[in-house]
Amino acid sequence: MNRFEGSGSREAKIRYLDGDFQILLPGGYVVCAVTGQQIPLDELKYWSVDRQEAYADADASLEAEKRAGHIRAN
Repeated sequence: MNRFEGSGSREAKIRYLDGDFQILLPGGYVVCAVTGQQIPLDELKYWSVDRQEAYADADASLEAEKRAGHIRAN
């Protein structure tokens, strides 16, 4: 069975790993922790293993790092 089959309209539950992720509950998307935007699983490229969060893009990932205190805001 395709991992996206029949579950496209609900949020997936994911375990974020280094360089990969594991689907715990099938779904078609995850939600960006910064923007609230739905991210289709086949477009998911940015996440935090430590915080177990997904991000819509590099800008959202950078904002999350700033909020976590890992990067100083200018």
